[in-house]
Amino acid sequence: MGKTKEPSKDMRDKIVDLHNAGMGYKSISKKPSERETSVGEIIRKWKKYKITTNQPTVWRYMQDFASWVGTTVTRQTIGLPPWIEILQHPQGPLLKKAHVQDHLKFANGPLNNSKKNWEKVLWSDETTIGLSGINSPCLEEEKNGDYDTKNTFPTVKHGDGNIMGCFSAKGTGRLCHIEWPMDRAMYCKISSKSARTLKMGLPA
Repeated sequence: MGKTKEPSKDMRDKIVDLHNAGMGYKSISKKPSERETSVGEIIRKWKKYKITTNQPTVWRYMQDFASWVGTTVTRQTIGLPPWIEILQHPQGPLLKKAHVQDHLKFANGPLNNSKKNWEKVLWSDETTIGLSGINSPCLEEEKNGDYDTKNTFPTVKHGDGNIMGCFSAKGTGRLCHIEWPMDRAMYCKISSKSARTLKMGLPA
């Protein structure tokens, strides 16, 4: 249903006068040819505000105040919800200047280390290797023997595993297969094996 035409001020005043004369909503709606709901809305507004014209909305008050101050604000800006400012508020840097200086100090610290000191550093890395395969059985086409054992190729589901390796300035250490969740004891055990292999002189 399309939007109906807004009643004029004279029509609104006439509806209020008929209501003050003692007529009901239905009787009034027949005379000015207005809907009963519109008549009731006009009368309720007159009883509450003692006016028949439409009041300006909140955004109009804010727009008038902004123009009085000397700035221009659009209706879309005024209609934004209050929390939209939080979403658009510029965030501060993730790292403060003190954090950046500490990171640079930590990164630049080992630059002046001698080769002998670097030989005491053991690096480690862990990677996950996944093996893929056909999980469904392969069938050899044969009449009335599709699912016979001799015509089915056995296949297995391949899983994945974690491998950890260590290396230093002296060379490459050992590769270890990690079968259990990594913890401190397992990490020390793997590192100690590589340290002994490379003869780094680290405590076992």
